[in-house]
Amino acid sequence: MKDHMQGVYLTGHGGPEKLEFRTDIPVPSPGPGQVLVRVKAAGINNTDINTRVGWYSSEVTGGTDAVDQEVEAGGWGGALHFPRIQGADLCGVVETLGAGVSSFKVGSRVTCPVNLPRVRPGAPMGFIVIGSEIDGAFAQYCVVDADDLYDVTASPLTDVEVAAIPCAFGTAEGLLTRAGVTAGQEVLITGASGGVGLAAVELAALRGARVTALTSAAKAKAVHGQGAAVTLDRNASLPKDQFDVVIDVVGGSGWGDLILALKSGGHYAMAGAIAGPMVQADLRDIYLRDITIHGCTYQSPEIFGRLVALMNAGRIKPLVSKTYPLQDIAKAQEEFQSKSLPGKLVLIPE
Repeated sequence: MKDHMQGVYLTGHGGPEKLEFRTDIPVPSPGPGQVLVRVKAAGINNTDINTRVGWYSSEVTGGTDAVDQEVEAGGWGGALHFPRIQGADLCGVVETLGAGVSSFKVGSRVTCPVNLPRVRPGAPMGFIVIGSEIDGAFAQYCVVDADDLYDVTASPLTDVEVAAIPCAFGTAEGLLTRAGVTAGQEVLITGASGGVGLAAVELAALRGARVTALTSAAKAKAVHGQGAAVTLDRNASLPKDQFDVVIDVVGGSGWGDLILALKSGGHYAMAGAIAGPMVQADLRDIYLRDITIHGCTYQSPEIFGRLVALMNAGRIKPLVSKTYPLQDIAKAQEEFQSKSLPGKLVLIPE
C-alpha cells in the first residue's frame, strides 16, 4: 500500500479557494479498535459546504449561500482544527484492521453514519461528525472506529449509491422518526428535490404516508418518481390545517406558513435552514394549536441500523444525478449550490 494518498484539505473557513487538492497526504494508520477504509465514493452535502464557509457559527444569520464574513468557530462542535479532510458520506472497503478488530474482514464494503454517537455524562445525545471533528471521505483513505462502521457488502446498490445515503437518508429517517410518521398520514416536505428532502420523500412513502412535496416545476417529475403523491411549487401558497407532519430543511421567511399548514396537534420537524436560520413566528399559532416542534440532529444507532437493513435488502435507492473525480470538488460543490440537479452528487477518488 502507498504511503501517501490523494485528498482534499480544507485549510480554513471561506470559499472554494480553501479546498486544496493534494497528492502527498500521508495515509493514516488505524489505531486499536479502528479500521482503515479505502474510499470508493463520497457524497456531497450541504453540511460540507456549511462547515467550509462557517455557517454553523451563531455569528451567521443568513442563508447557507450568503455567508460573507469571517468566523472563528464555524464547525458543528465549534472551532475546527485545520487542515481538515471533509467528506461526511462514505462508501469504501476495509483495507487494514487495527488491533483488536474482529468484526470486519479485509475487503468488506462498509459505510457509516454522518453523526457518530459519543454519549457521555451530561450529554445523552452527544456526537461527533465525520469530516468535521475527525477526517472524512474526501480522500483515498480514511480511518473510522470499527464500532461506527456497518457492513453493506450484501447490498445491491452501487458504491456511488451507497455513498449517497448516510447524510441525506440518515437525516431524513431521523426527522421522520422524531415526528412519528406512520401510514396514512399527510406529510409536507420542503426542499424536496435536494438530498435530504428527496430521501424524506422516499422514506415517508415507504412508511405509507401520503407525501406533498415542495419543489420547482423542473424537478417535479424526479420528486414524483421517488414517491411524492403531490408536488407544489416551492413559492405556492400553502393550504392551512391540512398536514399531520411538516418535514423542513429550508426555514427562512416562509416558516410561519409551514406552521399554519399543520393540523392541530401536528408535528414540525426540522434539520436545516438553507433559506436562513432566522424566522418569525406567532407563538399563539403553536401553543393554541398544540403543535410539537422537533429539532433533529442526533441520530441513534437504531436509525442508521434501519437504513443499513433497507440498503442490504435493496428497498431504497437514492437518485444520483452526477459524479465527479475528487480533484473536481470545487466544481462539484458549485454545481451542488446551484440547485440545478435533483438528488445527490458524488465524488470518486481515483
